[in-house]
Amino acid sequence: MSLTVSKPQENLTGIVDALRTMQQRGDRIPSERDLAQLFDVKRHQIRKALEILREAGDLAPPPQRRAPRALPRISEELVSLTNPLEVIELRVLLEPGLARFASMRASPAEIAQILEKSQTPDPAAYGETDLAFHLAIATASRNSLASELYQVLRQVGVDARLRVPSDGQPKCPKRIAERDAEHNRIAEAIASRDPDAAEQAMRDHLRAVLRQIHARLDAIAA
Repeated sequence: MSLTVSKPQENLTGIVDALRTMQQRGDRIPSERDLAQLFDVKRHQIRKALEILREAGDLAPPPQRRAPRALPRISEELVSLTNPLEVIELRVLLEPGLARFASMRASPAEIAQILEKSQTPDPAAYGETDLAFHLAIATASRNSLASELYQVLRQVGVDARLRVPSDGQPKCPKRIAERDAEHNRIAEAIASRDPDAAEQAMRDHLRAVLRQIHARLDAIAA
């Protein structure tokens, strides 16, 4: 069925009003992509407008994505072809973009989870907290393919054969605090809907991780 609508005002309220008008006429709400083309606006504006309608109870929740699962299994060959430096280098290329997308697309619930995961409640769960934080951002990017590729990348990185050896001591509280501060800057930028700040904060964080890996590898070589 073709829809006849007037282009909404160039603000969020105008888009919400236009969507409510469609509902009142009994029109089916099209997909985000179709709405963005119909109203000639960016998809993240449509996403925000739909979220407002859902929070007001005027629109049903989106279809549930498939249930979360453990990190995907990877092949022996993939692990054998790479090393820790290549893993973090690829993360530096990929994750700033995921943080940018998350700042534009994350739902309020996803933002709340990202903020929660940005802090380490238990030093013993240092690694688990870090993984949960970064996976939450990948999910909130709303790019399913990128999220799947990122999960594969992290699975490669946590393989025991690719872990950079440590001294066996508990994580330094100072480094935990530094990492939490880096995570918090990323989370706050996403919560503020600031794509540039989110992308830069993620890049700064991963470069710090890369420097630590280099330092540990140098210590092993020495």
